[in-house]
Amino acid sequence: MPPRTFFQRDPESLAKALLGQHLVRVIANQRLVGRIVEVEAYLGVKDKAAHTYAGRRTPRNEAIWGPAGHAYVYFTYGMHHCMNVVAGDVDVPVAVLIRALEPVEGLDAMHAHRLKASRPIDLCSGPAKLCQAMSIDKNLNGADLVSGLSLTIEQTRARTLPARMIATGPRIGVDYADDWAQKPLRFWVKDNPHVSR
Repeated sequence: MPPRTFFQRDPESLAKALLGQHLVRVIANQRLVGRIVEVEAYLGVKDKAAHTYAGRRTPRNEAIWGPAGHAYVYFTYGMHHCMNVVAGDVDVPVAVLIRALEPVEGLDAMHAHRLKASRPIDLCSGPAKLCQAMSIDKNLNGADLVSGLSLTIEQTRARTLPARMIATGPRIGVDYADDWAQKPLRFWVKDNPHVSR
């Protein structure tokens, strides 16, 4: 697992550094593992798309105000969970949304959690899909991704992927955020078939 310092950086840098690393969920001693292939950076109080825009601080988003290297898991649209990795420093509420994973280990369990997914490519190709496949819900909000047991990041790469392997574009589903909706804050592994569609 990477040290805390891995996460203590600006969210754009962390977003790129997370590509290629593994998100690991352990349930009853079984490992569910996905390679991170798509992420979005959220820049805190100045970012109109962020849950902490203009300094908004609530019980729901408290985890994002805390130490880097923790999970911020929230429930959205009354039906889906999404997971972020907290970045930066305490009281600087910035994070990276995990948008898609390439399933690596525990695919049978992932399929059991997502019966609608008929192919591995459909298991984790979106932020809500991956949370369902990995059984990530609000009970894991605030989980320590550095020293935790049930939800962690495994560092499989010492260096960020080369720029030529990373595609960049606007975030998805934040049209309400005016000019912030078009900022190139989504990053994904080029040509990876598991990115969201």
